[in-house]
Amino acid sequence: MPTRRSFLTGALAAPLLARPAFAQTRLNVVATTGMIADAARAIGGDLVEVTQLMGSGVDPHAYRQTRSDVATLARADLVLWNGLYLEAQLERLLTDLSRRVPVTAVAEATPAEHLLRHADYEGRADPHLWMAPRLWRYAVAATRDAISAQRDAPEFGTNAARYLDAIDTCDTRARAALATVPDAARVLVTAHDAFGYFGADYGFEVMGIQGLSTQSEAGLARIAELVDTLVSRQIKAVFVESSVSDRNIRALIEGAAAEGHEVRIGGTLYSDAMGQPGTYEGTYLGMIDHNVTTITRALGGEAPETGLFGKLGGPA
Repeated sequence: MPTRRSFLTGALAAPLLARPAFAQTRLNVVATTGMIADAARAIGGDLVEVTQLMGSGVDPHAYRQTRSDVATLARADLVLWNGLYLEAQLERLLTDLSRRVPVTAVAEATPAEHLLRHADYEGRADPHLWMAPRLWRYAVAATRDAISAQRDAPEFGTNAARYLDAIDTCDTRARAALATVPDAARVLVTAHDAFGYFGADYGFEVMGIQGLSTQSEAGLARIAELVDTLVSRQIKAVFVESSVSDRNIRALIEGAAAEGHEVRIGGTLYSDAMGQPGTYEGTYLGMIDHNVTTITRALGGEAPETGLFGKLGGPA
């Protein structure tokens, strides 16, 4: 009887055998997440066709490949993924695929000394590096190098430099806005621990109800502990995430209300996925701009309603 592994192996091999011998006009790149796809599109320009597996609102921790995903991956000239166990359900498939197609885990290019560890995530690092633009630069550089290894084009280096400059500008403006949040209010309470790098880089204490993966369970004891923290420290705002259920955040708010402390939702943050395609928030810079602006304004800081670049709510 065929096993699941033999099915995957056959599915991966068949499209490769059907490939034409001549090079495609455009490099066919498949990226798992929107953050990686955005970098690949910016770097590749007209020379690269980028397919994104996971769309807006999709949780990469829980994502499982479809049959069409397997075929799409097998036809790729290059596959880019985050790594660090973000795409946990795809690891076996991508490991098998790497024997046939170039596969690069771009976030794993980050120097080990910059990686955060977590007591509940033994032996693994926090994969959410895109939350700190200063660190996401390593993943962008790895994306550039992976694309350049498949096709020699000077445009890739030029485009990457321009994209990295834009990330640096976004980071500078983010620091200025977030610096206006009062010290006592610099506490970020979210659905899961996706904002560790954000907090470490911008000086916020981060409290996630769930662990680094959305697959971990939030126990009653954890929720009760956070309710006590909200009340004792008079934290006024918590945040939901676009790719995570708001059930646990609602439980926090209700728990605080039962203790006589009013907490509101400060807004929706983009954590593991960007906004809708075609919108500014559907780009990496727009994602960071939205999060910074939402956090700053909700916690008592000063930021324009239209964001760091005046583009929030508009087209890409």
